[in-house]
Parts: sequence; structure tokens; C-alpha cells
Amino acid sequence: METLSINSPTKDSTLPSGLQISEEVEKRYNVVRSVGEQCIHDDELKDLLAKKAAPVCYDGFEPSGRMHIAQGLMKILNVNKLTSAGCRVKIWIADWFAYMNNKLGGDLKKIRVVGEYYKEIFQAAGMNSENVEFLWSSDEINARGDEYWPLVMDIACRNSLAQIKRCMPIMGLSETEELSAAHILYVCMQCADTFFLEADICQLGMDQQTVNLLARDYCDAVKRGTKPVILSHHMLPGLQQGQKKMSKSDPSSAIFMEDEEAEVNVKIKKAYCPPDIVEGNPCLEYVKYIILPWFSEFTVERDDKYGGNRTFKSFEDIAADYESGELHPKDLKDALSKALNKILQPVRDHFKTNSRAKNLLKQVKGYKITRVMPTASSTDKEDLSVNTSSAASSSDTGLQVSEEAEMKYKTVRSIGEECIQEDELKNLLAKKPAPICYDGFEPSGRMHIAQGVMKVTNVNKLTSAGCQVKIWIADWFAQLNNKLGGDLERIRVVGEYFKEIWQAGGMNNDKVAFLWASDEINGKGNKYWPLVMDIARRNNLRRILRCGQIMGRSETEVLSAAQILYPCMQCADIFLLEADICQLGMDQRKVNMLAREYCADIKRKNKPIILSHHMLPGLQQGQEKMSKSDPSSAIFMEDEEADVNEKINKAYCPPKTVEGNPCLEYVKYIVLPRFNEFKVESEKNGGNKTFKSFEDIVADYESGELHPEDLKKALMKALNITLQPVRDHFKTNVRAKNLLEQVKAFRVTR
Repeated sequence: METLSINSPTKDSTLPSGLQISEEVEKRYNVVRSVGEQCIHDDELKDLLAKKAAPVCYDGFEPSGRMHIAQGLMKILNVNKLTSAGCRVKIWIADWFAYMNNKLGGDLKKIRVVGEYYKEIFQAAGMNSENVEFLWSSDEINARGDEYWPLVMDIACRNSLAQIKRCMPIMGLSETEELSAAHILYVCMQCADTFFLEADICQLGMDQQTVNLLARDYCDAVKRGTKPVILSHHMLPGLQQGQKKMSKSDPSSAIFMEDEEAEVNVKIKKAYCPPDIVEGNPCLEYVKYIILPWFSEFTVERDDKYGGNRTFKSFEDIAADYESGELHPKDLKDALSKALNKILQPVRDHFKTNSRAKNLLKQVKGYKITRVMPTASSTDKEDLSVNTSSAASSSDTGLQVSEEAEMKYKTVRSIGEECIQEDELKNLLAKKPAPICYDGFEPSGRMHIAQGVMKVTNVNKLTSAGCQVKIWIADWFAQLNNKLGGDLERIRVVGEYFKEIWQAGGMNNDKVAFLWASDEINGKGNKYWPLVMDIARRNNLRRILRCGQIMGRSETEVLSAAQILYPCMQCADIFLLEADICQLGMDQRKVNMLAREYCADIKRKNKPIILSHHMLPGLQQGQEKMSKSDPSSAIFMEDEEADVNEKINKAYCPPKTVEGNPCLEYVKYIVLPRFNEFKVESEKNGGNKTFKSFEDIVADYESGELHPEDLKKALMKALNITLQPVRDHFKTNVRAKNLLEQVKAFRVTR
């Protein structure tokens, strides 16, 4: 290929900013600008080239099969133009993106082979690699994950699901197709790539423009002054009529970089090339976008009776002759075949003589091109079986369960309103002395008794049965769900405040580890994020939307892209923490089921056992759970005695009615597990009475023997005894006091 020249004379010009543009800058601009069919924006590009001697240009590709000339020759032309104008080009080998898009069946080893094959082609065909870096996305992201993933999450938080779906053309999809969760993650990641690579110019195809514009919009959202310039190159059509671009899954549409001369000739001979018509004529497009830029001319050889040989220097002259009929389709095709074969011959020679290249091509030719997503099918809720026998028993696997294991089982099982599956739980406790139990929370404001007292009770039961409890402080998840306005510093403060409460509230910390999600994920990102991506690509968007309940959302709400990422990450947490038991609320059940479905999909034998605890209702009628954004619905862990009394006095507590009675629920799920009894003191209504079971309380309440007023007084007393150590701690401990003051000042927001 001939060396590019940037010496055409131009006059100095001035930008709207007032910056004077020299002749040299104008020449560089003309070369760089020639790469793009469209530029957003020309003035920004001139300004960039005037200020920066070596701007960074981002280009990239998914390794996904054999390379056609639209990928190969056009990229080489564009890269060589850019480097000749002083640009540094970073070529992003998007292996993780090919994986998420299920190219080559999502086989990363095959994807890596294809990436190496691509590099061989670029080298053989004449890419100037002096100012070019080939960067594997997986390697770069793994090396700097602590920078990359917070950026991806921020982009996801700031864009609605609808906005992200409008970018589906970057993967050759439409927003109305059946999408996987990975397709949403893909867009957010590609947007982040621009900033991660510190790109000044995004030099990608016209089909990638939506995500490049998303990057510019993100700059506005974060008040970033300098936006990436978008330089979108033309998309070469396929060989046949109506094929908007070459496709490697349809060999008839494409010429591949190592096609033999005869193959090129046959393909061009069969190509759509209507006489006298320029518009939509792929053969003329190849001349315009490949041959003329490569050779600076196009030579047609023909008999004198058909006009003789002619060398064209401009596409306008070719188009004029073709439209007039002076240039016949056969002569055009013959000249095009000859020029293409001349360009491709060094590539053929390289793949015949270089043993490494030859081996790579052989492997790539053997790969099946695929795009079918490996989405998991949703499974119905698994049947529950309850075994309450205290004697030694045998599970379905034939394992003998000792009395000690049965006692441990009873303790652990008492935590859950529901257990999936009970036999699996018995087997686990019989085989493993210290199973790992995963619990967690979003730090998002003051703590109410449903989070505080119930968690202390449940954790203490688990540790007494020998479990190790990992409490996941889900700071990144609170940010994704826009808790406390997504402010991570505030979220961190709330997390520390929660830990102070549990310590003061009597949690046995001997076998408990508090783990900050951000710290753990950053430390094990190489393991975590591929897991998130795999979960995302195996689940369709509808399946993930059904998990909205875990964030207190419905699937009909307007969601951000972050709320698609959140369930995939929470599912991955279970495996990152190597959890045997998921001990979370009933509202988290759907994502825990997702984890079990994932195990079935990847043929993982040991599934996490789901132990879902009861959700305490709010204080008022119809409030399904306590809410920190509605103080009237909740009793907070540091509420003063008078506050607790006032809230319980105002609580919904209909006489003789048990169903939907929050006061009775607090007795059942907080007081009885805490004290093993419930004392009612009454001078009027039958005197003092100590209940040992909830059934006895219910019987007396339904009959009218236990009056609502007496129930409330006894409940107040028991709650205040429980909460007093927490109040004392927050009054006497300076650190705790300071944390509480900060938390109370934070506005609870979603």
C-alpha cells in the first residue's frame, strides 16, 4: 500500500473558540477526517488536533470468526491514516464482549484464538503498528478493575433501561428482540471503554454510533468538559442485493481476508452489480472505500473495442462512466477482482508460510459461528418437604442423620419461613461442621427492628449451630439502587452504623465476618465479573426483570440499567462467598432461586439452600414491611423509650383478630425468640400471665381474654428491654454517637 501524504496546501483557519489553526494541523485534520463518514463534531476534532500532538484513538472488534475485508482492509486503511496524522491507536480486542454476545458459543479459548488470528492478518496486510496497541479487554479490565467497574455501574445508574436498549444495533440486534441481561451490561461496558482507554476519538463503524453518543451524554451528566470526538466510518455492504453489511455467518455476503484468488473471483462474479446503477451497488462501494484509498487509482483493463484500458483517479469519474454505460459491470468486476487479489496476496502468503498463522487459521475455520444465547429456562418453585422428627433419621440420599445433626437442623430451620430444600439442609449439616451462610444488607438509612433484632436473633441461631456467617455489606448495591442518592461515602457511614448496632444489640461475632461488597469484589474481580457476565448471558431480560422485588421494585416500573445489573451481581455474590445457605428475607427469594437455576444450567451439583425469613410488617394497617422512608411504619433501633411507646400505642391492633396484626407478629418473630416467653401484666383483664408459645397467645387473643391494650403494654416493655443496650451504646460511645448523628441527617432517597 502506498504511503499516505498529508502535504496538500491549505490556508490557516480559526475555530469558533478563537484558536488559530496552522497549516500542519489543517493537513492532519483532513487526513483524520477522511476516515469518517460522519464526525461529531468537526470543530472539536480540529481543536483536539491543534492542542494535542498525539491524541488517543479507540478502535476495536469482537473476535468472532474469520475476518472479512470490511473488518480487515478498512481497519488497516483507517489505522494507517490515523497514525500518519500523529494519533495513538488503541485497538480493543473485545473478548469479554464476544463472550457476552455469545460469539463462538461463548467459548473464551476459541475467542482468544480468533483474536490472535486477527492480529496476524493486520500484520500481514500492512498495518503500521508503530503507534498501535492491541489490548485484550479481559486483561486490561482485570488489571484495573477497581477503576473500570465503578465506571460501568455509574453509567448504568445514569441511564434508563429504555435508553440502553436503543443501543442494541451495536450488537446487530434491535430493541424489540429477545434480549439477555448481558446485552444491557455490554452497552454499559462499551460506553465505559471510551473513558477507560482515555480515548479522545472513537473511531468505530456507523453501527456503533448510538453507544458513542451515549458516552457524550454521560460527559454532560457528570459535567466532564472534554467529550470524545465520534468519527464513524462507512459500513461496507454485503455482496448480494440488500445486504447492508458483510456477515461472517453468511459466506456468500463476504470476501474473507485469506480467500484464495479463485474464491474472490467467483464471489465478485456473483455479486450484485446492476448496470448503470450506482446507488446500492456493492462492487462500486468496494472500489470507493477500499481500492481507491489503497492505490489512489483504479485501473480497468479491457479490449480497445470496449474503450480500452482506463485509469480512474476519482470515484466521481468512475460513477459518471458507470451511470452512462461506458463502464460495463463485467469490466468493473474484473478490475475489482484483480485489485482485491493484489491486496490480499500478502495475507495468503503469510498464512501459507508462517506455521503459527497457518495453525490459527485452521482452528478458526473449524469453529461454528453462533449467536444463540444460552439462556436458562425459568423453573417453578421446588416442592417443600418438612421433617419435624427429632429422632435420628435418614435423608433421601441414604445418609444417616445423628441426633446432634437433627438438633442443628431444627435450630437452623427455625430461622426460615420457607426452606428450599429441607433434605439438602439436613445433608449439609450432617456432612459439613461449619457451613457458610450468606446474609446481607443495603446500607441505606436508619435501622429498624426488622433489620436489627431479627438479624441478631437469626445470626446467633446460625452460629450456635456451627455455621460461619458472612454478612455482605452491599455498598455498591445501595449505589446501584440509588440509596442515599448513590453517595458511597454516606453509604459507607451507614454501613459502619449498622455494625455498631449489631454489636450493641448482642450479635455473637465469633463466627461472623462483615464483608464490604466493594472491597471483596475489587479484590476478587478476576473471579467475580466473569461470573456476573455468565449469569447475565444465560438469563433473558424478562427473567431478570422478575427479580425487581429484591430492590423493592416491580417489573412494570421505569428501571435504570443498574437495576438489571443488580440481580446478576447479587446472584454472583452467592458463589463468590462460597455460600452453602442463603439466609435472606422472603423478598429476596427470586434471586436466590436464580442462583439455583444457574447451578442447574452449568451442571453444578451443590446448589445453595434457600432459607427465607419472614418479613416483619409495618406498624399500620396494610403495610407489608417496615420502611425507613416512612418513620410511622417502623421502630428504629435507637428510638427512645417514649418513641417506642408512642408508636406501639398508635399501631394497628384490632381486637380478636390475629391475621394482619403487626403487634402479634412482633411478639411472634421478635419477643418470643429473644426471651423464650412473653409476659403480660394486667390488673383488669385476668391478672398477670406468662406465655411460652405463640399458639397460647393466639388462643387468648382470639377469645378476647388477651386485650389489645395489655398486649401493647407487654410488647412495649419487651421491645424497650431489647433496645436499651443499643440506646446506651449510642449515648456513651463517641464513635457510635457521631455515626448516628450523620445517619439521622441523611435524607433517605430512591
